[in-house]
Amino acid sequence: MNILVTGGAGYIGSHVCNLLIDEGFKVTIIDNLITGDKSLVPKKAKLFTCDIDDKKKVKDIIQNDNFDLVMHFAGLIRVDESVKDPKKYHNHNFEKGKIFLQTCINCNLKKIIFSSTASVYGNPKTDKVKESETLNPLNPYAASKLKLEDFLKESSKEDKINYIILRYFNVAGADEKLRTGLCSKFSTHLIKIACEVAVGKKDKLIVNGNNYDTHDGTPVRDFIHVSDLAEIHLLSGKYLFKNSKSHIFNCGYGHGYSVKEIIDNFNLILEKKINYSFGPRRDGDSEKIVSDPSKFNSFFSWKPKYDDIGYILKTAYEWEKKIK
Repeated sequence: MNILVTGGAGYIGSHVCNLLIDEGFKVTIIDNLITGDKSLVPKKAKLFTCDIDDKKKVKDIIQNDNFDLVMHFAGLIRVDESVKDPKKYHNHNFEKGKIFLQTCINCNLKKIIFSSTASVYGNPKTDKVKESETLNPLNPYAASKLKLEDFLKESSKEDKINYIILRYFNVAGADEKLRTGLCSKFSTHLIKIACEVAVGKKDKLIVNGNNYDTHDGTPVRDFIHVSDLAEIHLLSGKYLFKNSKSHIFNCGYGHGYSVKEIIDNFNLILEKKINYSFGPRRDGDSEKIVSDPSKFNSFFSWKPKYDDIGYILKTAYEWEKKIK
């Protein structure tokens, strides 16, 4: 397969690009490097540094190659920032994404894998969230992702495109070979910040809220290792290459850990326990969100390789030490 990837210099995109190249596929990346890091781009990938809404440049890239499908990762992901600046998120994630995808469709690149989020579910009423759950985004980040999902659904009726929408739960960990990991300078990811505290980059971790209606008062999340998520993209790409059917899948493990449990598990593998304290809740945060991943797992007869919170934390920590 010959695959066009947006956001391939980012955390998840770079992991997927490495796996695609490991599998012998050809990879071309479009990334404006606003949040991406050029050092994460695999050497065998071709990189075009431009905005996804640059119609002429994107059109030239597509027309000069014969892509089988596109994987669209590019976008902004900070919930707290989206609450403060909703227009920025609407513009970057929806408007620019829509322009890019429409350019792909116009150039007859009509097989699309879209990087969405479990935060489109908001505060679900069920213990484990199915893809059919009512959608109720609590913040502008989630709303911008849902709008692009809706654009794909509408386009599939009019333009005969096929898509796979992947709704990520909490992605964590790093590549086993430490080729890539999370590099964000302003991360709001719990495990990333915990790793920064563990290596001495930050003094302490602030837990956002301890009065939620959960077993220990802290929010509960379903954490998936980024390498398992990369394999989900590989399987989705192989399927979409051969089939003209659209699907939406959850990407998670189906069990949750509270923020406090993540800290406790991390302290088990550290020589010096990390310093943390409780702060106020963040606007737009869900209380508890855990996936029901059975649709993807049964569809592809798939079992995750890295469903181990200790391993997730260890690889994240090893990466943080590497980039210290």
